[in-house]
Amino acid sequence: MFELDFSYSVLLVVCLLAACGFEFVNGFHDTANAVATVIYTNSLKPWVAVIWSGVWNFIGVLAGGIGVAMGIVYLLPVESLVDQSVSHSIAMVMALLISAIAWNLATWYLGIPCSSSHTLIASILGVGIAYSLLPDANEAAVNWGKAQEIGISLLVSPLFGFSMVIVLMFLLRYFTKITRHGDSLFKEPKKNAPPPLWIRSILILTCTGVSFFHGSNDGQKGVGLMMLILIGIVPGYFALNNAVAPESLQGSFKKIEYVINSIDSSQLAAPDRVKLSQTISMHQKLSAKLNTTADVELIARSERFDIRKDIMVMDRNLNGLLKKEELVMSEKDKDLLKKSLKEVRTLTDFAPQWVVLLISFSLGIGTMIGWKRIVKTIGEKIGKEHLTYAQGASAELIATSTIGVSTYFGLPVSTTHVLSSGIAGSMVASKGIKNLQADTVRNILIAWFLTLPVVLLLSGTLFLLFRSIL
Repeated sequence: MFELDFSYSVLLVVCLLAACGFEFVNGFHDTANAVATVIYTNSLKPWVAVIWSGVWNFIGVLAGGIGVAMGIVYLLPVESLVDQSVSHSIAMVMALLISAIAWNLATWYLGIPCSSSHTLIASILGVGIAYSLLPDANEAAVNWGKAQEIGISLLVSPLFGFSMVIVLMFLLRYFTKITRHGDSLFKEPKKNAPPPLWIRSILILTCTGVSFFHGSNDGQKGVGLMMLILIGIVPGYFALNNAVAPESLQGSFKKIEYVINSIDSSQLAAPDRVKLSQTISMHQKLSAKLNTTADVELIARSERFDIRKDIMVMDRNLNGLLKKEELVMSEKDKDLLKKSLKEVRTLTDFAPQWVVLLISFSLGIGTMIGWKRIVKTIGEKIGKEHLTYAQGASAELIATSTIGVSTYFGLPVSTTHVLSSGIAGSMVASKGIKNLQADTVRNILIAWFLTLPVVLLLSGTLFLLFRSIL
């Protein structure tokens, strides 16, 4: 398969199945957050809720695009994969998969809402850092700019969710107290009795939104993980997008050429002048190669990864130069360069439809299994009171908005952290900080702080171990 030896073909299949397994675990680990509110407010029966959520997770992955997926892929710079043999690539993939799945299962077993996003990113960083420690490593093995961007997103989103739910709860209480049925929003649900239709409709709608946007964000992480596997192990087949005709990018290359040739290099520091000169040479080589190529299949498989590398290095260099304060360039030219680079990256930023479908099925099916432990924590153990209609709707509305906006900007966020922090915020809004169960909040925070160092160390150690064995 893919011109690999039989043993490597088997390992590739195992790695792809493990990626599906990670997304399956993600389904029952993270999506339990989406169904907790409708279950604990008796808006939907548990089996109906998890099937409904599973369907909308499936749809979310299909409709979510690949922005977040590429963010995951580019956490490990393409140079860190270039000089690895197939066995080393498999060592990398197995290390990050085993460490991510193991931590997810451990926290699920303990009933602790822990972020699958946080776990996956920590495992990727662990592999990258371990690779940089190797004697023959001569390039940066972690894209620290992208890591910082993702880290800020993971840190800010739960804080935003916590505070905005408190604000929304106060607004709801203020504007509904003048209505006839306003108080019913803040009452504990009657045992085994569904809420009034209008409240039930709101809760089902917010559950649907969280499920859909969870699929569009977390599902893309599975897509990115699978693309990392395919690009690392069989780059000749998956380094470039077969659906794009390279010669169709001729106009984009000409626009890039126009802009970079207009840059006055004398205004740049010496290292940046060298980088600009190298980038211009790289652009000329790419343009000459791709402008006359009608189909990716006409490019030798041995050359495709190098072309991908050159495109990504050119993109990173030019975007880096755009951030230099000393660079004098009109906003029009900056926008033209960014837009043209984005068009060229359609050759590298992609995921085959079968990859998206596999991840969709894995996430959707996982949602329908094993959800009870996390649901119980969300519904009963964060606050000291039973979840009210207003608390459930507020937490899910803010979670839906936060995840949706993050997906639009291609930023991974944690559904678990956003929603659980929203639930905590709703409890604080009701009766103050004393309304939180200290043990549960402490366990969630401990899991949050431990995930990065534990998973990073585990994945890095496994990578070095597997690399030495393979």
